[in-house]
Amino acid sequence: MHILFLTHYFPPEVNAPATRTYENARRWVRAGHRVTIITCAPNHPRGVVYPGFSNRIWQRDENDGIRVLRVFTYLSANKGFLKRTANYISYMFSATLLCSLVQGVDVVVSTSPQFFCGMAGFWVSRLKRRPWVLEIRDLWPESIITVGAIKQRRIIKMLEKLESFLYLKADHIVSVTRSFKLHIIKKGVMPERISVVTNGADFDKFNPLPKQNDTSKEFGLEDKFVVSYIGTHGMAHSLQTVLKAANLLKTEKQIVFLLVGDGAERDNLVKEKEALGLENVLMLPQQPKEKMPEFLAASDACMILLKKSDLFKTVIPSKIFETMAMERPIILGVEGESREIIEKAKSGLCIEPENHQQLAEAVLRLYNDPKLSESLGRNGRRFVKDNFDRDKLAETYLGILQQVHRG
Repeated sequence: MHILFLTHYFPPEVNAPATRTYENARRWVRAGHRVTIITCAPNHPRGVVYPGFSNRIWQRDENDGIRVLRVFTYLSANKGFLKRTANYISYMFSATLLCSLVQGVDVVVSTSPQFFCGMAGFWVSRLKRRPWVLEIRDLWPESIITVGAIKQRRIIKMLEKLESFLYLKADHIVSVTRSFKLHIIKKGVMPERISVVTNGADFDKFNPLPKQNDTSKEFGLEDKFVVSYIGTHGMAHSLQTVLKAANLLKTEKQIVFLLVGDGAERDNLVKEKEALGLENVLMLPQQPKEKMPEFLAASDACMILLKKSDLFKTVIPSKIFETMAMERPIILGVEGESREIIEKAKSGLCIEPENHQQLAEAVLRLYNDPKLSESLGRNGRRFVKDNFDRDKLAETYLGILQQVHRG
């Protein structure tokens, strides 16, 4: 079977959507199938093309047997509504127009957010006369409304109509959470046309490692109690909560808050850190994906945080699974389905989102109770191994695509 997969993000980009697509696709190739990705020149989140690539009309490369077709897009940093929209729309047109470079396709998959990538999948499937699977990784436009990125009712209405159109036109929908599936059903889609395939952990890459490693030595973290946040520094994550908690714990000289990543809010966070004089906060730019296991191993606890919102009760941040696989306790500031996982696994401490006082208290609790930290870490590893193994999830996903292909 030849799977044509449309995604805005793909390695060497290191965000969650790029990782999910790559990890599934390489397993499908390993299972004997052909996979072609249509994506952009890597540029997330700064809107600057990575070294070794260029933003040409089209270019090809290959990654672990996955064939990659990179198409021209209007480049923009991951902020600013109009420029980001131009970025999304340009990808939609380029992917649709240049899909003719990919022949012998059996099934088309496109992943959302954002819905312009979803729409590209619709048009490509029509041109190829092949079934189309829409993957929903986030609820759009709800997520951008929640963080205040758009407020104009006319634009919101237009995006909501586009959302419903795509749900109803897809031959099948793959959702990453149960909550997303319920939302889509409310939009009029029959439940049997929706499958849930969550994110998971890649046990080829994420396994427990010693805290003392090259990364901990490089950044002087060997003798510190390290509380890390690794990922996008965006409007949805409310990382000001971390800075406020760090401010409360300034006198605890052994505790260091580590923030690793990039995003629309990073510059503001750096300024706020400097204004507060927080010597107990270390902020590092985005790091290569292959270094993530060492950063997680260097951490004594990992924070997973989102803004307090009903919408975010429906999401499951993918970093939950990688953190659990590394046997690191989680401090979770997310409600809903994510909290259910942590509580069921007994793998972390749950706090109210955006509550810096509770965050500081959770950090102190783990700092003062190493046995609790070790127990939470072991529980998480065991639970994710049993329930969220990327190999098994990719196999399930492949079975869905084969069934859609057969009709």
